[in-house]
Amino acid sequence: MRTQEVLCPTDFSSTAAHALKYAVEMANVYHVDIRLLHVTSPARGAHCYGIAVDIPATLENELKAFVDAKMQSLQQEMQQNLTEGLNIKLVVRHGDAIDEILAEAVDVGMVVIASHGSSGLADFLKPHVTQDIVKYAKCPVLVVK
Repeated sequence: MRTQEVLCPTDFSSTAAHALKYAVEMANVYHVDIRLLHVTSPARGAHCYGIAVDIPATLENELKAFVDAKMQSLQQEMQQNLTEGLNIKLVVRHGDAIDEILAEAVDVGMVVIASHGSSGLADFLKPHVTQDIVKYAKCPVLVVK
């Protein structure tokens, strides 16, 4: 691989959790570090209507605390199966999931991503993230079912 990291985006879904296992496996095989990425998105739909959405500071702080705790938990869980000496770097970005994942993928050797993530009506209203990552990433992408 061309760098020392495997990028593994997560939306905390069960499919993404399954992909994390493959990321650990790839990191162990190639003896590289993992960059675990979570992208928080702006309020859904607000940008479509030109609406400025003001999220109360307490809610924003609770969301940040939840994401931080979840990322720490995933890091600890993954670290148990990672070869000694390898590390997991936690990255949280805010914005469009596709844009942010592609920005992080610029300097990694591989992306390991779930075939699908969170479910519900929102998936019908947004582009398929994994499909676009496979299409536009400049590095190999491993898609995990």
